[in-house]
Amino acid sequence: MRNCTVAPVSSRITYGYLPIIFMSEWNGQFFERVSLKSMGLRVQLGHAIGEWCILPRKAFNDDFVLVDANGIHEIGLDFCGCTTSQTHTRQLLRAGWFPSTSTNPRTAATFRVLHQYHILSFESKASAYEFYHSLDRYESFMRMVCEWRHLVMLKHSGRGHDPSGVAGTSEGQCAVLCPACPQPGKNLLDNWQDAPKAKGWLYGLFLAIDANFRLKRRVVSSDEIDPSLSQGWAYFVEEASYKSHISDRAEDTQEKSTCSSHNAVNMADTKLSQGLVATGVGTVDCARHNMKRPNGVGDLQKGEKYLNMDYLFFSTLQHSTVDVLNVSYDIACQWHKHLWSRMLSLPPSHHLNYLTRTIRFFVPKFHLPAHVSKCQTIFSFNFTRFVGRTDGEAPERGWSNINPVASSTKGMGPGCRRDTLDDHFGDWNWKKVVGLAQTEKAEHGAAFEEFDSVITSENRVAWKVEMEAWEENPNDTTVSNPLQLKGIAITQASARLNLAQLEAEDLERGVDLSLHPDVSPSVLIASGIDLEEEQRRLKAIADNMGIYATDTQKLSILRMRMSLHRKTESWRRTQLLYVPSVQVLVNMSATSALENAELMKLWLLSALNGNACDLHLQHIEWELRFAQAHDALEELRQCLHVHCSLLNFKREWIRGQGANTRAQNALACIHARQAACVKRYRTAWGALKSLAQILKKDLSDDDVKPLIDPFATQGEGRRRLTWIWMMDSVDNCADGGDVDGVRVEWCKSRARALCWAEEVDLLQEEMHRVLLFFNWQANWWEGQGVLQAVARDEGLRAYASRQANIRRRLAAHFDRIWAPFTSPQDILGNPTAMLPLPDLTIPDMP
Repeated sequence: MRNCTVAPVSSRITYGYLPIIFMSEWNGQFFERVSLKSMGLRVQLGHAIGEWCILPRKAFNDDFVLVDANGIHEIGLDFCGCTTSQTHTRQLLRAGWFPSTSTNPRTAATFRVLHQYHILSFESKASAYEFYHSLDRYESFMRMVCEWRHLVMLKHSGRGHDPSGVAGTSEGQCAVLCPACPQPGKNLLDNWQDAPKAKGWLYGLFLAIDANFRLKRRVVSSDEIDPSLSQGWAYFVEEASYKSHISDRAEDTQEKSTCSSHNAVNMADTKLSQGLVATGVGTVDCARHNMKRPNGVGDLQKGEKYLNMDYLFFSTLQHSTVDVLNVSYDIACQWHKHLWSRMLSLPPSHHLNYLTRTIRFFVPKFHLPAHVSKCQTIFSFNFTRFVGRTDGEAPERGWSNINPVASSTKGMGPGCRRDTLDDHFGDWNWKKVVGLAQTEKAEHGAAFEEFDSVITSENRVAWKVEMEAWEENPNDTTVSNPLQLKGIAITQASARLNLAQLEAEDLERGVDLSLHPDVSPSVLIASGIDLEEEQRRLKAIADNMGIYATDTQKLSILRMRMSLHRKTESWRRTQLLYVPSVQVLVNMSATSALENAELMKLWLLSALNGNACDLHLQHIEWELRFAQAHDALEELRQCLHVHCSLLNFKREWIRGQGANTRAQNALACIHARQAACVKRYRTAWGALKSLAQILKKDLSDDDVKPLIDPFATQGEGRRRLTWIWMMDSVDNCADGGDVDGVRVEWCKSRARALCWAEEVDLLQEEMHRVLLFFNWQANWWEGQGVLQAVARDEGLRAYASRQANIRRRLAAHFDRIWAPFTSPQDILGNPTAMLPLPDLTIPDMP
């Protein structure tokens, strides 16, 4: 008894898969799986199904194994031996089977299983060993996978359509290019170099340099035993030239960092490398769109040395001819210092005419706080013109995608590992290509305009001139840096002096001034406001005293209450002369006056809701309350400045329990003063609201922030000043304000507004470049199809048409979703019929 099963695959012999047949045979106890080869079945290649070959040739030693998605099969295989037959390799490929060797092949894998593993390795980062689950044919399978990846890469880059063939492939030609980066001849107009200076920055290239120490490689095999099938054709540099340069300059001493203690610089020679031939990889990425650059990847032998990173940087620049370069590197402040002198040691092909280009260096935003304060302005994306909202952290986002393959690639031979990583980098780039998808500009522009409106004209003109001069050349040490504070840090002694001056101002305002029997209306209202402040202070003292107060403390409180009661009663008699209706309210709210003097209702005009009030008196209180609110805000701003500076001083210089305790007491005193300012302002604001709806701002807890907040959680590019720093005369030094801090924040606010405006312009330019690139690429593939039509190669012509169609559909898709954000002029002719979106995977082999 036998059970025959046929796998569900295509029956076409020319381009599809041969049916894979296996059998189960009853052995007397159970069904046992046996191969049809053992039953005498043979598969014939080189002929259509049903045709017989008159000269069949058995596979080498009549031993052939086929790996497919449903298992591993022993097959009785016959090649065609007719005079018109093709080579054994071609016969296998025509059947949809990929041979493991080109001579006497005894193992093959179906295109289906290779494609399945190829996609699975991209999505789950599964290794070939995990996929295969067996070592019997593991080496053969790995060899087929490497060759498959290599051929697919060549096919996708159009090398099969080029008359020069694979041998004519140049370095970097098989890389998936970023369609949004400026590429002359592909996505830039012919006259792009004639753009005015104000627009020329839009055609700049943004590069990001980084290293990954997860992608190690052990001392396994060698380039002679396991060479790369690619010779620098994609993302890795050409290995022979790269290693030769590294070897020639291996004894060069790297300069130590003069900034922070960056491990990438100071520990480059001490990186653990025992048992490793590569401690990681260095890369150069597109900083705007997070795509690997052609010939921008190379192995690191011992840490992140300038020697390696220089070669990768200048290697990838061979593929770019733009005039503006913006380079981001977490140690750019050190790396760029002698870059041009180090360039002279590189091959002539890697030299760059830097004198004719605009080249600027930056530190990524996340890494910037670890640098010294000088670097935090000179190398900042936030405060530099013509970079938009670029952050420079692109490589960090891509490592999470590639790191899962580290465990499987670290034990590979050098060539297989480079080809595997090249393949994954290509998949990452392709996914970025098909996944490319104005509020902040308006908000930050309005914030700057509001801040700018309260700055005096003299300061505005001077600060703008200073900022523009620095923006022209931020690395010129002779130009003053307007983003650096020039004031002296406040110490504890100066903080106490500042607080004493604030208390003296309270006395000057007459908080304890005795009442005069001849009281004018303005004196009446002012005295009422002073009494209100005394009540608040007395209540604060009583609340803080608690239930365990001493007799002395209780006596002091009683005396203050008696004094406050006498002042209130004296003021009340005068108040009744001007506002007789208050008497009714006083009688209704009578309390135990001696014990609760701080709780007595004063019934100022703002508390009467306009009933039976003299308009002249209302106007007087309005003027006094308005001044009270401004005074409270000014004192609050000074308290915040003192509090912030003292915090910084404590964090940097204070050590020891005693010193910390004293500093903490000083901070508590300042905080109490700050809380009192907030309450005083809210009281004034409550009165103003009841008098008239003129002011439109309240003071919430979120508004109580210092001008320069060292503990801000929001990024510099999205930070906004609270409105208390946008009042008139905030930059006036006559009242002891922090003019230096206001100048710095005005410059930063201006930079934020400009960066968001530039980001909008840059995004629109990149959208147009993407559409132009897809249009150029579609035309290129259509041109390849025309060439193959002349050559009458139907398969190559069909593949070229398919690739062109993918680009057309991508362009149509992006043109539709970007239409609301781009100019009315449509580069692609505004297609009316939208085609369905392409599959987001790398196109299959036909």
